[in-house]
Amino acid sequence: MANLEILVSELPTLIQSLKLTIGDSNQIMEQIIPINNAQEKLRNIKKLIVQELKLENVKNSAIATLPRISTVGVLFIPTVGLVDPAIAEKFGNSETKISLTDLQSKIDDWLEWGYFLQAIAADILSDIQLVNQLNFDIINLSISNQFQTLNDSLKIDLTLTKSNILKYQIEKISDSQKQLLQLQQKLNYIFDTIKNSRNLLNILLGVSAFYGKSGFALEWLDDDHELIISSEGKFQELTDILNDCDYFQEQIAALILQGDTLSLHAEQALKKIEEESSKEAISSQKLGIVPKFSIPKIVSALIIASSLLILTFAGWKIREQNLILTQETSAYTNFKSAQKLGMEAASLVQKPPHPLKVWQQAQNKWYQAIILLDRIPAKTSIYDRAKNKLAYYQINYESISKRVLIEKKAVGNLELAHKLATEANLFVKNSPHSQLSRQQAQNKWRQAINLLEAIPESTSVFVQAKEMLSIYKTNYAGTNQQS
Repeated sequence: MANLEILVSELPTLIQSLKLTIGDSNQIMEQIIPINNAQEKLRNIKKLIVQELKLENVKNSAIATLPRISTVGVLFIPTVGLVDPAIAEKFGNSETKISLTDLQSKIDDWLEWGYFLQAIAADILSDIQLVNQLNFDIINLSISNQFQTLNDSLKIDLTLTKSNILKYQIEKISDSQKQLLQLQQKLNYIFDTIKNSRNLLNILLGVSAFYGKSGFALEWLDDDHELIISSEGKFQELTDILNDCDYFQEQIAALILQGDTLSLHAEQALKKIEEESSKEAISSQKLGIVPKFSIPKIVSALIIASSLLILTFAGWKIREQNLILTQETSAYTNFKSAQKLGMEAASLVQKPPHPLKVWQQAQNKWYQAIILLDRIPAKTSIYDRAKNKLAYYQINYESISKRVLIEKKAVGNLELAHKLATEANLFVKNSPHSQLSRQQAQNKWRQAINLLEAIPESTSVFVQAKEMLSIYKTNYAGTNQQS
């Protein structure tokens, strides 16, 4: 037993090595050896457990909780608090003891995870095209860092009054917006690859493009067999990455809108500077400063007429752009509000059953979200995303509406059953010896029982209905005996 306890004390280090960092191909190859070593030690511990279990006096014995680990390599930490909740199950639970049988089962899980990592590593290294793509991703910024860089590039000061600086800023905004559009396309690729791929290696390509040079590691599979991934100390499931993609798409749309606004203001400021320069030139002529060349009057008239035409067109163009910006702003606001309502609705109905009021609140929030999405004009940049959300929200609304009807009917059945029971009791109380009254009471009890039996288990009143049903059946049987 002493040898077993010594080996168990090494478990945190062994379990910590059971992960696979995806990135440079050489790095992947280097990780196979420690995974193999960890599995060998786990098999040795398992052999000792089998030997211990053969001894009758240790069948029900227990050993100390698996030691926890920390980033500084501490071997024994009595609390699970230092282990991220996303992978807490990987290291055990918070109980003070774990039986040998449970430990044996846990070791089987760790061994299986190690085999899985080895198979993934082998598949990656055997696919040259995949290796090349991973090596390319590892030299590029992560989605998060790319977004932050572009966000910083749009922090532009429009109070500067030099035309050459404003022209440079307009070019800078244009360049940033092109990069934002490219980032949008990359996010679409990542989202579609992770969500729609059936091949894990393809999914890992999407994850690799998302994390870039930040890198990532395969950490564990949770209870729902959802892959848990870590990057720079943060643990995420694949669904979390999809949610992040959705978030960054929203932020990029807002940045593009911001860039359009900045560009318009910069162009207006530049135009104002040029107009002032033109006025100064005219003033100089009035003061007797003769230009180096003269312009025929007819040409001057044409220039003035052209300028007025350009200014009129520019004014109309600015008004049109302002209208577009207003529509974009309104559309984006509606989209964000709808998404917030959707998240609130989804949060409300987690872990059912719920009272009718909660289902109705969620139904109302989905309905409001649908109205907001339906108002978004087709010509806005966010329309396609709103259309996709709308279809998804309509499905949720229909589903919640069905739950509302089920819950409402269940509540109605409960209330009507209670009313019938009250009437049955009155019949018996008012005419205890009347055969007709007992028959009427019996019919009431039977109707009440049928109503309660029709209440689904998924409803919030099911437990109450079950308790009432037991009483009503007893009363019905008693009335039946009397008759």
